[in-house]
Amino acid sequence: MPSIDVVLSLTSRECLAYYEGRYRNVRARSVDGRWVVFPAEALRRVVDQDGVHGVFRLTFTGEGRFSRIDFVQG
Repeated sequence: MPSIDVVLSLTSRECLAYYEGRYRNVRARSVDGRWVVFPAEALRRVVDQDGVHGVFRLTFTGEGRFSRIDFVQG
């Protein structure tokens, strides 16, 4: 499956806005400079009390739909 690594740095307050549904998608820059859009609900899997910080691997299906998010490094 295709994947791309993105750098995320979101405060807990910013994550709360996503969690509450005020935003449906997250737009982030990949480590190689491309812009990527993925569903905001994916943040629920990686958020902690400080927000979301680090490099995360986004994996997509062969059709280009978001599949999963995994922590790579902080």
